[in-house]
Amino acid sequence: MSTPAAPTLARDRATHALSAPKKAALVAVLGIFAATWIHPLWPLEQTLHSSLTVIGLLALWWVDRRWQLGNGAFIAICGFIAIHCVAARWLYSNVPYDAWLQALLGWSPDAAFGWQRNHFDRLIHFLYGVCFTPALLQLARHSWPALRIGQAFTLALMAVMCSSLVYEWLEWGIALALSPEAAEAYNGQQGDMWDAHADMLLATLGSLVLWPLVRRSVVR
Repeated sequence: MSTPAAPTLARDRATHALSAPKKAALVAVLGIFAATWIHPLWPLEQTLHSSLTVIGLLALWWVDRRWQLGNGAFIAICGFIAIHCVAARWLYSNVPYDAWLQALLGWSPDAAFGWQRNHFDRLIHFLYGVCFTPALLQLARHSWPALRIGQAFTLALMAVMCSSLVYEWLEWGIALALSPEAAEAYNGQQGDMWDAHADMLLATLGSLVLWPLVRRSVVR
């Protein structure tokens, strides 16, 4: 069996190497992940949430080595994982975003909109659709080059919707293994029986809002 020539191996290594923007994004995520584990408030529940962070980073690294995501798509996912790290520290429903905004801007979204619940989990699910759709779109077009942009976007949207459903099933399964108090803390439903439905809808909307930008980029 013949072996590849040295220049070919060098080109393959260069192709699989992370670009400088991707390295910077990855280092930033790891730094934020480490910072959120300084004096954890709820270690067990944060561990459960953070397991998804570890899986997500490993999956992102593997996918990028195999298919070379664009810098923007890679950084968008890193941004989502970084925000997820913050959410995991405060178990989503305890993130003090209202206090942060009051301290920074003197503005309270809870008072402005009359919110009675913590909506940080809603933001996370919406951003899931926004941040993962570009990468899913690229993977669809890589796997099936003959797809039109609308077809590839539809597949990316369906992937967001299906993965959101699977995540809600996963949350439900984990909650069954916990005590009622721990399950409520982990799920963060905050008494909302339609929480899972709202989360899936927001992820879908997050993906859909990108369609005008995707279509415009193709027209250009």
